[in-house]
Amino acid sequence: MILAIAAHRDDVEQTCGGTLLKMAERGHQTGILDLTQGEMGTRGTPEDRAREAAEAARILKIGFREALDIPDGRIENTWENRLKIARVIRRQRPRVLILPYWQGRHPDHYTASILGYEAAFLSGLKKLPIEGEPHRPYKIVYASLYQDVRPSFVVDISDQFEARLQALLAYRSQYADQNTGSGLFPAEKEIRTRLETMAGFYGLLAGMKYAEPFVQKEVGLVEDVTAIPVSSI
Repeated sequence: MILAIAAHRDDVEQTCGGTLLKMAERGHQTGILDLTQGEMGTRGTPEDRAREAAEAARILKIGFREALDIPDGRIENTWENRLKIARVIRRQRPRVLILPYWQGRHPDHYTASILGYEAAFLSGLKKLPIEGEPHRPYKIVYASLYQDVRPSFVVDISDQFEARLQALLAYRSQYADQNTGSGLFPAEKEIRTRLETMAGFYGLLAGMKYAEPFVQKEVGLVEDVTAIPVSSI
């Protein structure tokens, strides 16, 4: 299973939604854990965001989606919050965990990254005082779309781009044109251009139309140097 953890509903759709869809189309189980309900958002209500998240999950063929009750705008790396996430990790038992990049403008985002990592570690402790069998993801990768860092790798989402766009636009409370927050949110007609530009840039790095970038902290392993993808010249 591939499980993506994010601070807010619609974060995953922006950063790795195409990758999750591609994995689902290849037969893998996929899931999203949103840490907050979105009650501090400029637009919409938690109820709006819940309905929209369900529709986005349908579009992306997500098998599991859940939102925790950590306060929006006040994600903190506490013992209680680590246990909340560890319970989900034990229940879902992902092999791959996708986390937000560990730096960023929004404190909720980079705190979610550290919180997710520490929860994944705790989840593997046999004596941790929560239900479920111990489990740790085999691989942790970081969705780095909005960071000025060179990715460790990118995932080709050329075939998934349109669905990824529709999944984001499912959040009508956030991205439909309206007076509230008009100075903070892009106009709806600009969203496609922005997504195409960013996905196109990362696709260009690897010789494809659209891609999503990721960072891994550990060194990669290659068994056959003649099979490494992406031409050097």
